[in-house]
Amino acid sequence: MNKLEEFIRKEGTVFPGKTYMEELLMPVFNDQRDFLFHVMFDIHRAHVIMLAEQGIIDLTEAKVMLEGINKVAKSDIALLAYQPQFEDLFFMMEAKIGEEIGDELAGKIHIGRSRNDMGVAMYRLVLREHLLNTIESAYQLSEALLDQSAIHSETYMTGYTHTQPAQPTTLGHYLLAIYDVMQRDIKRLWSAYHLVNQSPLGAAALTTTGFPISRERTCELLGFEGIIENSYDSIGGADYLLETSTAIMTLMVNTGRWIQDFLQQVTREFGSFLVADPYVQVSSIMPQKRNPVSIEHSRSLASSAYGDALAAINMIHNTPFGDIVDTEDDLQPHLYRAFTNANRVLKLMYAVITTLKVNSEHMKEMAKKSSITITELADTLSRDYQVPLRKAHSIASYISKRTIKEQKELYEWDIRDINEMIHEFVNVSLSAEEWKKIISPEYFIKIRTIQGGPNPNEVIRMISERKKQLLAEVHEYESTVEILKTKRANLVEFCFDDKK
Repeated sequence: MNKLEEFIRKEGTVFPGKTYMEELLMPVFNDQRDFLFHVMFDIHRAHVIMLAEQGIIDLTEAKVMLEGINKVAKSDIALLAYQPQFEDLFFMMEAKIGEEIGDELAGKIHIGRSRNDMGVAMYRLVLREHLLNTIESAYQLSEALLDQSAIHSETYMTGYTHTQPAQPTTLGHYLLAIYDVMQRDIKRLWSAYHLVNQSPLGAAALTTTGFPISRERTCELLGFEGIIENSYDSIGGADYLLETSTAIMTLMVNTGRWIQDFLQQVTREFGSFLVADPYVQVSSIMPQKRNPVSIEHSRSLASSAYGDALAAINMIHNTPFGDIVDTEDDLQPHLYRAFTNANRVLKLMYAVITTLKVNSEHMKEMAKKSSITITELADTLSRDYQVPLRKAHSIASYISKRTIKEQKELYEWDIRDINEMIHEFVNVSLSAEEWKKIISPEYFIKIRTIQGGPNPNEVIRMISERKKQLLAEVHEYESTVEILKTKRANLVEFCFDDKK
């Protein structure tokens, strides 16, 4: 027997071939079982209810169908394994329902629909759950950021540009900036949610059906917000996947940036943040180590979530506009993994931030160094002494360079030396009190009362407004979740005997 004959003998001569079964059908079946089982049965329920209400099937048949659907829906999915006689989970479940109510009635459940519109609906229902879970985690982290911002509205710190010490700010101001970015990330998640939460049901394979179905009714029963009207769009459109992917990617990129900051702040050299004991690990050989592994894992998980979401976009790129496997079985798990890891990041960082210890005195001392208040010298000369701004900046730059050259800090200069350097440019003398203010991070921040600045009162004002807005948004989120829970409970418990 030659190699080809041996290969054919092992593979078989009818569908599915051994390789096709092991490398495709079995993994796809497992994904469908793990992610789509419960929504598949919700769609079965909604479709049967609609068929009966539209008079397409008899009420007595519909009752039997629902009983069979509900019984099979209680199957232990852990016991479900791929069987070659069934192409996928859908056909296996149809067969199991047939065992309960007969093949003829089980087949009628599929009147007026296709696996195409059913498949897209399943994906949308599962993504809807993932989006809401991620929004909840993001709101939880947002609350922790606001709480820490309020605590640290007067915790002075060094602000950086181009990774170099730039100007003093406060930790509250910095955390509030992270919070504001996260709120835009949440808006993008909500935008994806509203796009995802649209019903394709009734589109059937591509062109709807000749049966007098009600697309509105299945939409209502499943808690969708509306119908994707054009049936071709219902099946062919994949932008709901693109918007979902980009929302996750943007969230993880934004989150990863400040996570990177945190990893710097917890180093011994910076010594600004101390991660609580439950979220650090010691070394197997170096007992002094407090490894901030919770933050490290968050950084890598954020990258993983981003990568899976990007993979989904790449799988859609340059695909034809229609029903294709590229947007289905092989793509969806990438998004599920992206959501899972994104949630892990948000939850880990919530724990870290909620319990974070801050070395306020050390941060304040650092905020006095590296000449980072020197901007205020230029401002003072320009504002109070009418020195042209560019000349004032040149003076500040000169003093800054002298400070670096002589390995000093600004507060180590005597006012007489400062005035001597100023006199090389203009005939202006500062008082000791003025110089004391110029080198003070507290004064630097105090006078920056412009909207959005680091002045503690301004930060507290922003926090107060954002807390009110967050409360309102969380309430809206909870209402959305409660409506969907009620819709699903009504669907699962639906009884024709209770209806007129």
